[in-house]
Amino acid sequence: MAKVEIVDVRKSYADTHVLHGIDVAVRDGEFLVLVGPSGCGKSTLLRMIAGLETISGGEVRIGDTVVNRLAPKDRDIAMVFQNYALYPNKTVAANIGFPLKMRGERAAVTRQKVEEAARILGLEDLLGRYPRQLSGGQRQRVAMGRAIVRDPKVFLFDEPLSNLDAKLRVKMRAEIKELHQRLGTTMIYVTHDQVEAMTMADRIVVMRSGRIEQVGTPLELYDRPANQFVAGFIGSPAMNFLPGTLERNGTATTFLAAQGERIALAEGMTPPPGGHVVFGIRPEHLDLSFTELGDAFSATVAVVEPTGAETLVLARYPGGELTCICKGRPDVRPGQTVWLRPHLQDSHIFPAEC
Repeated sequence: MAKVEIVDVRKSYADTHVLHGIDVAVRDGEFLVLVGPSGCGKSTLLRMIAGLETISGGEVRIGDTVVNRLAPKDRDIAMVFQNYALYPNKTVAANIGFPLKMRGERAAVTRQKVEEAARILGLEDLLGRYPRQLSGGQRQRVAMGRAIVRDPKVFLFDEPLSNLDAKLRVKMRAEIKELHQRLGTTMIYVTHDQVEAMTMADRIVVMRSGRIEQVGTPLELYDRPANQFVAGFIGSPAMNFLPGTLERNGTATTFLAAQGERIALAEGMTPPPGGHVVFGIRPEHLDLSFTELGDAFSATVAVVEPTGAETLVLARYPGGELTCICKGRPDVRPGQTVWLRPHLQDSHIFPAEC
């Protein structure tokens, strides 16, 4: 195991700047997830840690060693790719043991380590098969087994579940998290899926346009997003945003929505300076009513999505829309007028983005 320190790391391709001074300290044994939209630089950063991309500036340290100029094979890391990268003409056992063969490890030691990795990943009965005889999830386990036998200081995962169907992704998320709990090795995981990040990470790094927006535990990012981008990216369905202005009267502050509703902000909330702001509220923090309420938004139901235990209601108002999560199966129909009252203690106020 080892800590990983990323200090003022920058990446440029000629005049195109991709990463703009990234600083992250990954703790020994931590599961850190890099998340963000496509093109934010998360995979580039992971490849720089692995040594597959050169570093334009700054330092990457694994343990106490600066690895900027070390070849990938000398960094004591193991990487699991999105496309598995298995040898089609080799059996599962041969694929898992290939790194040890290249290292010149004795056959008996290789066999022992392959069997141990197969036991951890539930591949004991598949060691004689070839990749073409495996499902997507089994192939991904083989790729992880190949990483495990190297006994590296750091595991790197580059969107490993992107090629799997939804049900299998959920299963593999749990398996990777359990693997981390069992091995206790430092893991850095890249994904664009915020649900993966929320369910797997010890801490999350949210990136946008080559910069870090916020670093924190999943619940820290969910409950206390640093800005509107993080608030909208973390959480599914996404947070609702309503533009408006603030009215201050002594210690009391009221949010004035663009369509005319007035919402008194919770005591202790520190609104940003300036007149124009954005009110944020998560779908599960809205109460739906069929009768008029104070401190509520009036809207017309557009879409109802029953999911079993919950019902998602999309309602539109002049200039925007709101998504509400209702427990159970309320009798809601498109075209109805409803009032959506936010939980004031769970609301957020952000500066209006230019």
